[in-house]
Amino acid sequence: MTKQQKAEIIDFLTGEFKQSQAIVVCDYKGISHKQLESLRKEARENGTKVQVAKNTLVTVAVKNAELGDVELTGTNIFLWSEDQISACKVADKFASANKEKFSIKSGIIEGQIADINTVNAFAKLPSREELLGMLAATWMAPLTNFTIGLDALRRKKEEEAA
Repeated sequence: MTKQQKAEIIDFLTGEFKQSQAIVVCDYKGISHKQLESLRKEARENGTKVQVAKNTLVTVAVKNAELGDVELTGTNIFLWSEDQISACKVADKFASANKEKFSIKSGIIEGQIADINTVNAFAKLPSREELLGMLAATWMAPLTNFTIGLDALRRKKEEEAA
């Protein structure tokens, strides 16, 4: 790989990492190409990006993005997204399905180095859409209960009149 290619990868990753809220570092040793493609497909569907890159290049990109210093060793695959939850969910789901060959190592969430427990905790949180649905249901509950009460009152009045 030439210096120019390395510089392009570093620039690309730096730009991506600056825009992301979560970066998850995973060990993928032993994963087949077919399994990697299923991970990439799942990630695309959830607004998450996946890349395998040299540890030294990622370390420089993370430092350039002002996200701190990370220690990377071994075979790593990197997942990142613009929200804190998507990348964590994709990594956790894939790690659960491929326990022997894929594991979460660490991450960077909102500019802070995160351990595996923190990444797993974020993976358990509901997504933005689920939270909006819960909020809408909460806002609709009083109105729903009011209309049920009015309907019951109407039926009672009709029975009394008959």
